[in-house]
Amino acid sequence: MTPTERDPGRRTPTRWSRATVYPDMWVDPADDPRDTDGSAPDGELPTLREFLADYRTTLLMKCEGLDPERLARRSVPPSTMSLLGLVRHLAWAERDWRDWISEGEPLPRLYGGRDADFDGAAGEQALVDEAFADLAREQAATDAALDQHPDLGTRLGKDRTSVRELMVHRIEEYARHCGHADLLRECIDGRVGQ
Repeated sequence: MTPTERDPGRRTPTRWSRATVYPDMWVDPADDPRDTDGSAPDGELPTLREFLADYRTTLLMKCEGLDPERLARRSVPPSTMSLLGLVRHLAWAERDWRDWISEGEPLPRLYGGRDADFDGAAGEQALVDEAFADLAREQAATDAALDQHPDLGTRLGKDRTSVRELMVHRIEEYARHCGHADLLRECIDGRVGQ
């Protein structure tokens, strides 16, 4: 039970972490799925892929253990962001990135018009399940599209975006939104950590 659950009337959640070794971490190193055996990947592309995978995992970790209502809570007003909204936004972004490297017509937009990824994030289990399934599907599709182009200097799509630029942009987008997720989660139940 979290400190906030022990005292649900608190307006500001008590800060807490599951980590016992390093209190500024989300979990102990032995329990962290992002923790490798200490060896870094060789080469630029494997390094970029590992950073992206770690940020993707971080986003999922920030969402773990929350019910649909708390995932959809806009906990940092006046922002319309929620953890569920971030999941939906990143699913949309993954699809949009495929459009960057495509010569064809744009893919249909997930969730509708502008800001629908955040505005439509409601605390319903079906929407939560759909959002996480959308994210996994869109990540896999974008990864598969980029796997066809292992040369980071390859330029693709109508705007001739390089694979390197897209990979770095993806990492930047996930990293930025993981920072948002830090604040959103802390305001929901007080849980903190990298």
